[in-house]
Formats: sequence, structure tokens, C-alpha cells
Amino acid sequence: MKFCQSCGMPLKKDSDKGTNTDGSLSGEYCHYCYKDGAFTAPDCTLSQMQTFCKEAMQKQKLPKLLIWVSLKNMPKLKRWQQADTSKP
Repeated sequence: MKFCQSCGMPLKKDSDKGTNTDGSLSGEYCHYCYKDGAFTAPDCTLSQMQTFCKEAMQKQKLPKLLIWVSLKNMPKLKRWQQADTSKP
């Protein structure tokens, strides 16, 4: 299964996927994070994304272990890897 490379959401269905500039579906990002070829919150930091996702997963009453693992793995996602490599 593929996961959004920004928030970690599973990309199970086409309706979960974001869109590229040409309107095609993104194979890397979900519709919450990516629309028309750009991030919906371009200035969002990793820490802010983790807080947002933690709250969303808690509202869904997901197991605490799953939430912890998801947040722990988030820095490994493509969006945040790119952010790390752009630092001096």
C-alpha cells in the first residue's frame, strides 16, 4: 500500500490522491496535502503536520501505538526528507 509522502495517510483509493498541475492524480500525496501540483499548506513544518495528524488520528480513535508509529515515521516521508536536504 502507498502512503501520502507528506502526512502518511494511506492512498487506498483514487479519491484519496491529490492532483498534479495537469489534473492527473498524484501517486505520492493525498488530497488533503496536495492540490493542483502544490502543497495545500506550503509553509507547514514537520512539527505542525505531526500535531495536525495526531489530533486527526485521535478523533478517529485510532490505537495509541499506531499514532505513535505514524508520527515517529513522518520525518522519513519524501516531503520532509526534501526539507532536510535543503538546509545548509
